Amino acid sequence: MRSEPPPGLDPARLRDLLDRERPGLVTGPLTAELIEGGRSNLTYSVTDGRERWVVRRPPLGHILATAHDMRREHRVISALHPTPVPVPRPVLFCEDTSVTGAPFYVMEYAPGTPYRTAGQLAALGPERTRSVLLGLLDTLVDLHAVAPEAVGLGDFGRPDGYLDRQLRRWGKQLAASRSRDLEGIDELHAELGRALPESPAPAVVHGDYRLDNVLVGPDDRITAVLDWEMSTVGDPLTDLGLLAMYSHPLELPDSPVSSTAAAPGHPTAAELVERYAERSGRKVHAISWYTAFAWFKLAVILEGIHYRYVLGQTVGTGFDRFGPLVPLLVEHGLTTLRRG
Repeated sequence: MRSEPPPGLDPARLRDLLDRERPGLVTGPLTAELIEGGRSNLTYSVTDGRERWVVRRPPLGHILATAHDMRREHRVISALHPTPVPVPRPVLFCEDTSVTGAPFYVMEYAPGTPYRTAGQLAALGPERTRSVLLGLLDTLVDLHAVAPEAVGLGDFGRPDGYLDRQLRRWGKQLAASRSRDLEGIDELHAELGRALPESPAPAVVHGDYRLDNVLVGPDDRITAVLDWEMSTVGDPLTDLGLLAMYSHPLELPDSPVSSTAAAPGHPTAAELVERYAERSGRKVHAISWYTAFAWFKLAVILEGIHYRYVLGQTVGTGFDRFGPLVPLLVEHGLTTLRRG
């Protein structure tokens, strides 16, 4: 008995499209399942029984402007695929909303494990855990070493005034999802604006660089960097600040936010920052600002998820746990910015 397709993707319509655009790629009826774990864009595993692909599309319902740009995500993985940065091979991009109800893209399936918790990493042991995280950092250095112009991404972003625009953009996204009073979040936004650092030379920025947005192979090497929805050309230290943030144990009970920092062998944020400075040659003295900015962005993202949950527009379970976390993230951001 054939199972019902997951919300947001019709396998039959997808096959019709692939048969037209990539004749011979698919050899049988397609089946699809939603890959759990993503809380923003929706990710599906699709197979014809022989080969496997991955489909990415925006969430159902409330969508923030520019936050779920499938064309942008497809463009950056297409540009990076020939470089040392490991990304899945792109198959096609489709903006015809009659297929899934929204623009989407298809890419080849990449093998590997997404490590999302300290418990998962603990099973590897301290030495392998350390190797995985250092590999994550080194892959970030490789990404930031790619010259945007050399891979056709010279116009992918506007580096001048990048941090100021980022603050304004995330402030607007907060306003678009504001459904309650949040103590301290406007104060954090304002203090970040008063302490803007000077950006280094621009680079391709992932925008959400952390361990559970990559796949790790059995040899502990990164096989694919995923989730490029926030990518641009801008200040590379925003990626480092986010990685530093996730390298601090969150110590939040029953948290749906992925954190591996408590795993034995996990490098400290300071160690990762120092390794980045040595390997990239960039100055990192303002990393506290970038880390506080990462706390602010995460707070805004979770508030957006909470907003969609309140409206009944989320797919899956566990969304009720996001709202209570936001004030704690704001507190971490204020503490990091003020104390360094």
